[in-house]
Amino acid sequence: MDEPMADVPGAQVKVTFITTEPDLQLPEGKRQLLVPADIRRYGLSRVLNSESMLDTGSIPFDFLVNGSFLRSSLEDYLTSNGLSLETNLTLQYVRSLIPPVYEASFEHDDWVSAVDVLSASSPAGRWSGDNFQRGQDRILSASYDGLLRIWNASGEVITTSPSGSHGGHTASIKAAKFLTSTQLASAGMDRTVRVWKYTDMGHNSGELKPTLELYGHTGSIDSLEVDGASKRILTASADGSIGFWSTSKTSSPEADATLLPGAHTSKRRKLTTSLTAAQRGPLSLMQIHSAPATAAVFDPRDRTVAYSASQDHTVRTLDLTTGSVVNTLATSHPLLSLCALSRAGNSAPLLAAGTAARHITLLDPRASAQTTSVMTLRGHTNKVVSIAAAPDNEYSLVSGSHDGTVRVWDLRSVRPATKDEGGLGSVSEPVYVIERESRQGKKKTVAGEGCKVFGVVWDEGLGIFSAGEDKKVQVNRGRDVVPE
Repeated sequence: MDEPMADVPGAQVKVTFITTEPDLQLPEGKRQLLVPADIRRYGLSRVLNSESMLDTGSIPFDFLVNGSFLRSSLEDYLTSNGLSLETNLTLQYVRSLIPPVYEASFEHDDWVSAVDVLSASSPAGRWSGDNFQRGQDRILSASYDGLLRIWNASGEVITTSPSGSHGGHTASIKAAKFLTSTQLASAGMDRTVRVWKYTDMGHNSGELKPTLELYGHTGSIDSLEVDGASKRILTASADGSIGFWSTSKTSSPEADATLLPGAHTSKRRKLTTSLTAAQRGPLSLMQIHSAPATAAVFDPRDRTVAYSASQDHTVRTLDLTTGSVVNTLATSHPLLSLCALSRAGNSAPLLAAGTAARHITLLDPRASAQTTSVMTLRGHTNKVVSIAAAPDNEYSLVSGSHDGTVRVWDLRSVRPATKDEGGLGSVSEPVYVIERESRQGKKKTVAGEGCKVFGVVWDEGLGIFSAGEDKKVQVNRGRDVVPE
């Protein structure tokens, strides 16, 4: 092994720049360069952007050395790895994930269980087509007080859903999503899915009106996924089943009468039940898990395929056309959240599953895959209960945990697992950790008491939104690259 370098004034290191991004390739004659040994990521990024190199102005770059992001000076990296000044370092440059800076918090009266965004770049914005008005960005929050709230981007409440006695949820809401700019869906502990019509009346006012109540689950509904294009909803319930629903009352079957409100009460009690919304049942209800089902998501390429996760340790691939399970992946821990990550070409997505064991497992759902677990994401110190894919790339995601943090991951940075981690497979660690602003100045708790994160969503324009036990929706957004 080479002798570690001494602290040499004006020392330089020879580097070779490489990249896998076709639009950012350097001419061969410019790929090798002598740079100051004390240079860091920000300085290297400026070198690459200079007129004599890429001439790209101000694209923020990160640099991978042997699969890990450079987080020190080149000199410190070489010293810590027992390498000498003469070492030729190969630096793979990639576009940076910009640090998500705290922007605002939206105050609620109770715990906030879920959050979603309507914007020009969000799924619901795209499903709305020409009906979405640019500049009319909206944030949807669901709370344990049983109410939905719609906010503008400035944090002002535009409208609140009616209470249980007026057609709203009769217990805590656990999940909610925009289908389009005028329709949304919610579900929760009252075991119902509710479809709502949203009318934006201008001047920061609006109305939420229930249009459809969906019955079928016999336990709390803890997860909801939507597809605005096909007008379909997926749900996962504590009763172990996955529900598949239509947002149209005409294409939905009749509901099981024994599950309807008032089915086991007196005639006098029935008269007080709100019947303003139609009541329907599921297109299919798949009783497939032996423990609470915690999440269900559509395949990004094919909306007739879905994936579900459960506390029974399994992820199942579902054929929604037949309502059958076509593949089952067994893992080592109870699963609490799920996200499908698109891959280049027509490949099946990677599935990111949040576990009760504090990590995220990346799974390949293809039955032909030789290895089920592709990678493990480590860093959380409590349950991982929410995961969302980056809106603008295939290599990053964000997760929310009961440890009170949101963590941003970049799958381009990978290292082998250590002996303590089992010694098998690849591991990635978070590139950014977002703390709850409500805990600033207070002693941190490993378990996240008082600031658990319950839901997270990532919007290309508006940033990362997280919902928490601190009764807030917190907004973090990457604005600029900062020197280290």
